[in-house]
Amino acid sequence: MRVMKWSMIALAVAAGTSQMAVASSQDESKGFVEDSKLNVLIRTFYMNRDARHGASIANSKAGLDNSYFEETSIGPRVLFSSGFTQGTIGVGIDAHTLSQVKLDSGRGRTRGADSFATDSEGRPQDTQSEAGAAIKFRLSDTVLKYGNQFVSSPVFATDDSRLLPEVATGTLITSNEIKGLELTAGRFTGLNSQVQTGHDSAKQGSSIYTLRSANIVGASYKFTENFSGAIHASDVEDFWKKQYVNLNLVIPVSDDQSFTTDFNAYRSKDDGRKLAGDLDNKVWSLSGAYSIGAHTFTVAHQRSSGPTGYNYGVDGGGTVFLANSVQISDFVGPNERSWQARYDLNMASYGVPGLSFMTRYITGDNIQLTDGTSNVEGKEHEWNFETKYVIQEGPAKDLSFRLRHSINRANSVENDANYNDFNDTRLIIDYPLSIL
Repeated sequence: MRVMKWSMIALAVAAGTSQMAVASSQDESKGFVEDSKLNVLIRTFYMNRDARHGASIANSKAGLDNSYFEETSIGPRVLFSSGFTQGTIGVGIDAHTLSQVKLDSGRGRTRGADSFATDSEGRPQDTQSEAGAAIKFRLSDTVLKYGNQFVSSPVFATDDSRLLPEVATGTLITSNEIKGLELTAGRFTGLNSQVQTGHDSAKQGSSIYTLRSANIVGASYKFTENFSGAIHASDVEDFWKKQYVNLNLVIPVSDDQSFTTDFNAYRSKDDGRKLAGDLDNKVWSLSGAYSIGAHTFTVAHQRSSGPTGYNYGVDGGGTVFLANSVQISDFVGPNERSWQARYDLNMASYGVPGLSFMTRYITGDNIQLTDGTSNVEGKEHEWNFETKYVIQEGPAKDLSFRLRHSINRANSVENDANYNDFNDTRLIIDYPLSIL
């Protein structure tokens, strides 16, 4: 694996040295104010998870063991991104405010782990808000950012699947000095959860442990217009170390047809004090998608191996770049094998631009108990349906409505299936506004 990593980097550098940009991004800077952007996103989020066939959803603070939870909230995000000052080294600021207002929920319909923080009696908070900022510096086509930020690395990714996004605190360097090659390196020492707005509030699962530090490095290279690859690695102090690789190939067939293959793989091993427990896992996924006009047909296979399943969370709730990581389950149990069949339809070809549909079915088997005491084979399956509509013009342009529904079933969570018998429905309404 290490030889492969260094070989890919060397190839990328050699291929790109003759493609240095004549004018860098910093050379073209118009100024701190002139290049500034101010955007507002108003999100309404409804979620209902119904536990079936004896499964339960616990609200430990309330001392309740509910069969479902139901939560509705709304909140604006204000995102400001300045331009860079002119000169050899440009300086700028990114800032944000995040807010959430409870519209509907209660002590018997929440568990304090999905949309709201809860008080000592298990009741969801009526309002929550937070603010953050990061200072950024740019030299040529290299940017260093320090402070509160949203991150999207395969080995450290903040999650945005609820009303409030996760926010990381740390330093990230992103370099695009060579055409087609992007290099990243960072160190993060805090992670705010999607539920609580306090600094470093993201916990690892149900444990009390939070992020100590996470060091990440990565490289991605676009070999051709249709073929790209990436390698990333992380060291999350006292939790684990991970390595990740990706290859993506698009094969044009005709003007309205193409075939896309995508390969993703992780290697994870526990580290230091092993605060999240043992971790020794390899997991990979390979997907193939055939697009013809408005239709896309996808099949994917994913395989996890090792004495434990794949783990993530303290390094960001989005750190699972795998084909079969879907609405509820990730299909990453120990030794789990899973298959997916998916269909997407874009209604623009039928005269309804902005309307799309997706459905997929994933089945997993061969899940083994981590302690090896059971001969029972764990199995799970999940069906997802999603429809989305984006208004194309008028005063409500870009307003979107997204309805997601999932049915997940497993023969036993004791056999390390990710979840056990949930129906999950979500409605997400996003209204983005560009102020500057």
